[in-house]
Amino acid sequence: MFGKSFFATFAVVALAATATGCGGGQGSYASIVDKAKNDKKLVIGVKADQPGLGLRTPDGAFAGFDIEIAKYVAKELGVEPKDITFKETVSANREAFIEQGQVDMVVATYSITDARKQKVSFAGPYFVAGQDLLVRADDSALTGPETLNGKKLCSVAGSTPAQKVKTEYAKEVQLQEERTYSACVDRVLGGQLDALTTDNVILAGYAAQHAGKLKVVGKAFSTEKYGIGLKKDDSAGRKAVNAALTKMFADGSWKKALEGSVGASGFAVPEAPQLEQY
Repeated sequence: MFGKSFFATFAVVALAATATGCGGGQGSYASIVDKAKNDKKLVIGVKADQPGLGLRTPDGAFAGFDIEIAKYVAKELGVEPKDITFKETVSANREAFIEQGQVDMVVATYSITDARKQKVSFAGPYFVAGQDLLVRADDSALTGPETLNGKKLCSVAGSTPAQKVKTEYAKEVQLQEERTYSACVDRVLGGQLDALTTDNVILAGYAAQHAGKLKVVGKAFSTEKYGIGLKKDDSAGRKAVNAALTKMFADGSWKKALEGSVGASGFAVPEAPQLEQY
């Protein structure tokens, strides 16, 4: 009924489909532990525009605290840094990338929330930040979230800090969403917007990058626990990543990575956080 050429073509197409399906994230593996053990490769979602945390360098590499966290954890799972593929993620697509298998894990200033736990699993936290404001260095009027009424405030799509300000501190603030924090920074520098809100450690990186032009207000008004996002219900993966973080906290690598990444901005390095087991 079908000639040899049909079956040959079908086999090629099927093989290509299989390769495509397994080329991104975990594919058919139940846990990131199995993927790392068998493939010796991982795809990790990271930010690409956050100085000191996750930044794509001119040569195409990635650098920052989140990158060091990712490399350490991957190595503990059995994957060398050279075998990591870093994939740029933005706040709005982190859950989708994990759910679709485009990445094996996300290390991208990813705050642990109950809503996000409905879609993905979290290991960590590996850092606890606090929400703050980034403003122009010569702006003395903005001293905290309650002073933002009538002002233009920027944050990014898929993140919640700006809405928190409007709900809890300044109901008349004008919210502006951009795709990335760096776009917000450009608009604050240009005078089109008055402030950017997100976590203090992220803002410290931008303030250091634009020394003398931008400043962090220095009045944190939330607690943001950064976790490592994994496929939903990957309990083995969560346990293994938490074990890697525990080792990183204990052997001094965590503090060294944080100091080396954001210490120059003047950001005070805190103690390592307590991991959450669930």
